[in-house]
Amino acid sequence: MAGMNKAARAVLSRRGLLAAAGALTAVAALPPGVARAQARAYPLGEFFKPTMSSGAALSPSGNRIAVAESLGTDEDPHSAVDFIDAADPEGQRRRIDLGEVEVSSIEWANDDRLLASVILKRTTATRALAGSNRRVAGVDYYMRRVVSVNVTTGDVVLLFSDQRQRMRNTFDMGRIVDMLPDDRDHVLMAAWEADAVMGLHRVNVNTGSATRIERGGSGTYHWRTVNGVPVLRHDMNSRGTIETIMVRAPGETEWKMARRTRVREAPDFLWVGAGETPGKVLVIARLDNEDVQSVREMDLMTTALGAPLNPRPGRDVAYGLPDSAGNYLGAAYYGERLEYEFVDPALAGHHRALNRFFDNSCNVHFTDVDQARNRFIAYVNGPAEPGSWFFYDKAARAIVNLGQSRDLDPARLGASEVLHVQTRDGATIEAYLTAPPGGAAGPLVVLPHGGPEVRDTPKWDRQVQVLAAQGWWVLRPNFRGSGGYGQEFAKQGWTRWGDRMQEDVEDAVAHAIAARGLDASRVGIMGTSYGAYAALMGAVKRPDLYKAAIGVCGVYDLPDVLAWEEREDDTPGQPIYEFWTRRIGDRSVMGPALESASPRRRAAEIACPVVLVHGVDDPVLPLIQSRRMRDALRAAGKTVELIEIEEAGHADWEDVKEEALMTRYVELLRQAFA
Repeated sequence: MAGMNKAARAVLSRRGLLAAAGALTAVAALPPGVARAQARAYPLGEFFKPTMSSGAALSPSGNRIAVAESLGTDEDPHSAVDFIDAADPEGQRRRIDLGEVEVSSIEWANDDRLLASVILKRTTATRALAGSNRRVAGVDYYMRRVVSVNVTTGDVVLLFSDQRQRMRNTFDMGRIVDMLPDDRDHVLMAAWEADAVMGLHRVNVNTGSATRIERGGSGTYHWRTVNGVPVLRHDMNSRGTIETIMVRAPGETEWKMARRTRVREAPDFLWVGAGETPGKVLVIARLDNEDVQSVREMDLMTTALGAPLNPRPGRDVAYGLPDSAGNYLGAAYYGERLEYEFVDPALAGHHRALNRFFDNSCNVHFTDVDQARNRFIAYVNGPAEPGSWFFYDKAARAIVNLGQSRDLDPARLGASEVLHVQTRDGATIEAYLTAPPGGAAGPLVVLPHGGPEVRDTPKWDRQVQVLAAQGWWVLRPNFRGSGGYGQEFAKQGWTRWGDRMQEDVEDAVAHAIAARGLDASRVGIMGTSYGAYAALMGAVKRPDLYKAAIGVCGVYDLPDVLAWEEREDDTPGQPIYEFWTRRIGDRSVMGPALESASPRRRAAEIACPVVLVHGVDDPVLPLIQSRRMRDALRAAGKTVELIEIEEAGHADWEDVKEEALMTRYVELLRQAFA
């Protein structure tokens, strides 16, 4: 696991027959020498060091492994790829240097060539201002490209290298649509044309040459294919909030609209892959009379949806799992941790055994599965595991640590648990509570998630561990109105902003304080997007409880943001405005209630200091929401600071900025808890 010394890592990666025939049983805890001894917490800067490994991939035959390694820094990126013989995963690695690039993902085109999606950082030349002797410094910009690496010769080919004009004028040339399992010399890629229309191209991975096979529409940004034939097309509206799903069955020439779906807010349609039935594909969707989202077939001729496959009550499907040939293996869900409903029941035992190997404290994501379903790459993360890649050979009974994203020892991080909280009206919600290293009782920081129709999961969260490292407990409640638990659970939060959803957060706080003997006089709250709303509304409703509030890219005036959504929604029927009206409330009916549920309208009731942060170019929630919240707090004589992040959107700034912001958050909370 991440942060292990060499001896501990050797224990973890040792080959050999592991107790059971066919599964990794009898390994229910970390190996000797990796026990969770109490240790000194990490300083804040350790969480922002450059990543180490950035991905691992298994070749289609299962015979080769590639691991992407980061050798530089965020300011000066440098990457390489290590190649490993899967028959000897602990043997000598062969490294091929890719130079001054950042690798974002890797995938095998065939057993001889690996495709690496890379980000190149460039800077424009300094220039003189017109009519002046002053010179303006260059501006950093980034380009995404795909390179094809020959594992035997080390030869590196840039895809689209035969199209110099396109390469000069296009920043994003890294969109792989189909790896073409039946044509291992080519892949399908999407790339912008000169007239700003997306084209679909067949690209030779050996030479880099590309041939366009199709042009999209004015809003096209992606395709989905079956056996190299485009069957779904994704078209986006100008604001980037609604996508139109276009469908074309094999043999047809014209695209037809299947449905429209939201991009950011609770998307209700996701692609999985090809199905076993000709003319049908697998998607994730929910019918109007159903509670949970499930994997199901969609008929390409009629666009009709079939019956759910492997539905799980009260849990929405997170994603569908294919093997290296694109065959469907099962659906992923979040229960106590990541779980799968496999088509082949035999795989379930292996996944459970891998969970036991990691002490049932991590999420084991299968990212690559060979066609024989014998060799696997698993990405493992958890509350105290920032992310590692492991190779599992079922036949050889071997599990090998391939790489880790960050050098952080789990023993020096906060342990996490799931709380089952009974709310004041008799419902039950889940919340994740993370202890500081050592687990001593102390202050509590509440982190309500954004969305709100998403959910927190038991995975790595850097913000949580930074706060825990200060000696504070951290609580992440999945209040009613969250996604992932089915439509009925989400509906219980509709039009209940500021009351039921807020009360669920308060009930989770009371439960955590009572369960772990925490200091009820030292509680802070912070969040992003909807979480920022919950933070400021919490400060309004419970000035006796919260000693500091931090809101990042938040919404603070509900009537104002609904009016903004109505003005901005240019899609026929205004589906985004209708979506938010159903979730937040109808202004014509609930006007006074929405005003009462707006922190900006009740700023005088806030007693604690407030820090607000907002990206200047935020397309999701406008900066004016934070500026007006600041102004209302100032007018009421409250302590408030607004930090505006230039050239940033919806909390999408770089790590160097996030580190500075986290330092400010810690400073505020430390003063509030003093």
